[in-house]
Amino acid sequence: MMPRTRRATALGSLACASLLLTSCGGRGFDDPPGGPAQQTAGPVSLQILIGSSGDAETAAVKQAAQAWAASAGASATVTPAQDLQQQLGQAFAGDNPPDVFYVDAVRLADYASVGALEPYANKISNPDDFYPTLRTAFTYNGTFYCAPKDFSTLALIVNQDLWSKAGLSDADVPTTWEQLTSVSEKLKAKGITPLALGDTRDRIGAFMVQAGGWLTSADGKQATADSPQNLAALEYVRSLLSGELARSPSQLDAGWGGEAFGKGKAAMTIEGNWIKGALKADFPDVKYTAYELPAGPEGKGTLSFTTCWGIAAKSRHKQQAISFVEAMTKADQQMAFARAFGVMPSRQSAKSAYTAEFPADAPFVNGADYAQGPVNAPKMESVLADFDTGLQRLTSTAPKTLLQRVQKNTQAALGTS
Repeated sequence: MMPRTRRATALGSLACASLLLTSCGGRGFDDPPGGPAQQTAGPVSLQILIGSSGDAETAAVKQAAQAWAASAGASATVTPAQDLQQQLGQAFAGDNPPDVFYVDAVRLADYASVGALEPYANKISNPDDFYPTLRTAFTYNGTFYCAPKDFSTLALIVNQDLWSKAGLSDADVPTTWEQLTSVSEKLKAKGITPLALGDTRDRIGAFMVQAGGWLTSADGKQATADSPQNLAALEYVRSLLSGELARSPSQLDAGWGGEAFGKGKAAMTIEGNWIKGALKADFPDVKYTAYELPAGPEGKGTLSFTTCWGIAAKSRHKQQAISFVEAMTKADQQMAFARAFGVMPSRQSAKSAYTAEFPADAPFVNGADYAQGPVNAPKMESVLADFDTGLQRLTSTAPKTLLQRVQKNTQAALGTS
């Protein structure tokens, strides 16, 4: 899974996809009450559209799909999308969606709210084995729609050489906000930029969770942005930025936190487990360690980023599509994907095998127990983009003003204003 700041999710494409989906209508895209007629005879040809992170993922999914097809007496065509959201929107609008496709958790509510998705997830073996936070991410209006494919969380990444240069040891790794401030002041005193921090909700949002806040209620129906908890979080982050204890990637001449960290421009960054592959490819000599994020006033908190295997409500091959997803989400297959392209299994039963094989990733996996998923409500993309713009001016804009604005915009999007 790629860092959220680097994914090909251009707002124009997302808006186009949302518009196309909306134009398709509601419950079943004008299908009869029983849904589209299912193919009951002859070999099935399953169409699968993925938003691949690269050649390794494409090859691994194609190999797994062919293995399933051989055992199921079917065929499976895996197509890596150039722009997943745009291509899905066009396919839905053209009444010809793929049978199976990746669905980012940030898009789940948009697709589910217009009847584009088949709510099949509870038909997968042992659905309770998926991490609860991931099940929540793919639940809309009380219905668990699709099986989580894998996930990522944020952790604190520490540059071992810069840490030692500042005279710090493992005992100095911060576990609370107070300790994060203290160790950052020590690093700054040594002439080292303490923290490279992405200036969007996909990074700063972790502090909101640690303070006990978030932008919407758990069911996604109420705006909760303008709260004392979120205010405390933004005021704390503002103090880090104003004191130059944290800098944004652009302030460090980098495109994202991992690049700034890899170039040695900061001793710490807050990033997801995707940083492992990025550092290996671009900065192989950097020595680093991942730790769980420091706890805030309400305890530990991080953000999760996840994708599910969506099945089209318009598919004529739903039984076979569910069989395909069943095969893709077995623990051993998820471990094969982990080895192939670095993702973390979404099944709790795979945790021990994963952490035994990839012990350095334990802080990321542990975050699944207290992670907050994306905002789970439709029509929120422009609201969240506007919030990101505000966060990029956090040092010059009162946090209360930012939260009042996103509260008002969220209420309008949810129809609760």
